[in-house]
Amino acid sequence: MRPAQILLIAALSAALPFVVVAAQDEQVFKAGAELVLLQVNVFNGRSDAVPDLPQSAFTVFEDGKPQQIAFFNAGDVPVTVGLVIDNSTSMLTEREMTLTAASAFAESSHPEDEMFAVVFNEHVRDGLPPTVAFTKNRLQLRASLQRYQAGGKTAFYDAIISGLDHLEKAGYQKRVLVVLSDGGDNASVHTEKEMLDRIASSNALIYTVLDPNVASLGESRPDLLKRITRLSGGVSYFPKTSRDLIADFQEVAGNIRRGYSIGYLPTSAHQHDVRHRVKVTVRMAGRNDLSVRVRDGYSEPDSPGTR
Repeated sequence: MRPAQILLIAALSAALPFVVVAAQDEQVFKAGAELVLLQVNVFNGRSDAVPDLPQSAFTVFEDGKPQQIAFFNAGDVPVTVGLVIDNSTSMLTEREMTLTAASAFAESSHPEDEMFAVVFNEHVRDGLPPTVAFTKNRLQLRASLQRYQAGGKTAFYDAIISGLDHLEKAGYQKRVLVVLSDGGDNASVHTEKEMLDRIASSNALIYTVLDPNVASLGESRPDLLKRITRLSGGVSYFPKTSRDLIADFQEVAGNIRRGYSIGYLPTSAHQHDVRHRVKVTVRMAGRNDLSVRVRDGYSEPDSPGTR
């Protein structure tokens, strides 16, 4: 990150505190003239992520009105990434393929990314040792995925919430979860609604990957995986073969590195408990094949400061 960008982030953080609170199916920001931060992915007609677009290519709308962009970052900067890996009985025969896919992801990521792993069956566990919150060491990350034996039930909702909680400790501004699971749950303490609310209260991107070898099992929930990524602004992947699984993990790593962070200060006076629609468009001369993935709205709570 260039010094000018660091100074801009610091200035915005000091003058414009960013507060997020929970609400169903939408991102929520505290009332007031505060920075609305969006994580944006741009894809071409082949579904490849498009890097290096200038700020001038983007237009942000809130409730149909154009907004002035106050913060823009298009660089390949380090991010904080959590791998949330299903380690239940349904994944027992896929353990080695999971490790291979996760390793491929790590090798394709930015070398300065700080990473961690959440490994779950009916128990949700941190893969790294208790004294290590994040690692840049790829071998240590792989070891964290091998730390616990596979088997047991599936606490999918709890694992997502745990991963988002861990991201609160992140040192980088951009935060991502990459989830390998079938989306089924038969052991969580939290409910599906509680998980979705927690996703909505976070500015983290979530990518989901459905292992092709467990997709046909009875508890598979591709609908839920799609809902999670729509809510967060990420992308869902449904590989057909084990080879596709590895390629998709590598593609996720590339998408993360080619994403954009855009912030703006809402120009309109806001009312509490009113959902504000957000839209981001991108236009470049000679390019009519570009599409955008981003959260589509947020609302302001009646009681500011509640998390």
